Amino acid sequence: MAPAAEPEPQFRFRRENPIMLTSIQSVAVVGAGYMGGGIAQSFALAGLPVTIADADADATVAAYERLLREAQEFEDAGLYDAGATEAIRAKLRVATSIEEAVADADFVEEAVFESIEVKHQVLARISAAARPDAIIGSNTSTIPATRLAEAVNGPERFLTVHFSNPAPFIPGVELVLGAKTNRDIVPVVRELLARADRQGALVEDTPGFVLNRLQYVLLKEAMSIAEEGIASPEDIDTIVRTTFGYRLGFFGPFAIADQAGLDVYASGFDTFEEAYGERLAPPQLIREAVAGDRRGVKNGRGLVRDYTPEQAAALVAYRNKAYSDMGRLLRQLGPVPE
Repeated sequence: MAPAAEPEPQFRFRRENPIMLTSIQSVAVVGAGYMGGGIAQSFALAGLPVTIADADADATVAAYERLLREAQEFEDAGLYDAGATEAIRAKLRVATSIEEAVADADFVEEAVFESIEVKHQVLARISAAARPDAIIGSNTSTIPATRLAEAVNGPERFLTVHFSNPAPFIPGVELVLGAKTNRDIVPVVRELLARADRQGALVEDTPGFVLNRLQYVLLKEAMSIAEEGIASPEDIDTIVRTTFGYRLGFFGPFAIADQAGLDVYASGFDTFEEAYGERLAPPQLIREAVAGDRRGVKNGRGLVRDYTPEQAAALVAYRNKAYSDMGRLLRQLGPVPE
């Protein structure tokens, strides 16, 4: 009988690409201001060792003290679980320089000022000092990943990892790949984010990505409505937060359209096109869906998925409970402070 095979060793690197990490066990955050500090807190709370570095050693120490102070304030207010501050303290450390901070990190998040010149300078320092297998992310909200990657030594390991403000509490993170990014790093970064109770969404490298493109379009249309005298800014805000604002915490626009009825949306777009022209004409996705008898939840055939009768009933029940609970939460919180 042949001897039993020896257990295969567990490598942390992909065999086909020896510089590609398959898991992230340590993090460095360069730029420990409002956003970078919140990102560092989030990863530290997830149990990951996190090293921060700011403009200089004094600024880094000041940021470290501020982050612990803020963590205690969040804990006292019930925003963090009991013991969170000590958990962060146990995992968070300061470095005297960018180079020291990134030297041994599996993942480095750059979160400095939103200037391509500043980010290029910092990313060049990071990529020169980091291990060749380290994954490098940027928290940019507007600058294309391909432009930032110009400064990175090893652009195949670089991507945008865009957290939202306030970073300790908003779970969605945009992942944007540059032209040379190796797509194998996407599941590795997503797994890291999941450990911090964050959800990574992959989007193309276009101006504004998805988050800000949608936010800016909504703001622009809201301002146009105010400028036309249709409603005041205060009343527009009331409509947004008390109607579809309720929904957006649970469902995105495609899921909402499926629930309302795609044929209803198509008719609405026809009305808008007549009133406002081509900019609000029915999108091709809606036209094709309705032409193919996809009307959403009501006939079990939606834009991005189909629904069995049982799934449709469960979805409606979840939706109703979600909106009811949202109302209770808002009543419990009370009005926004004046």
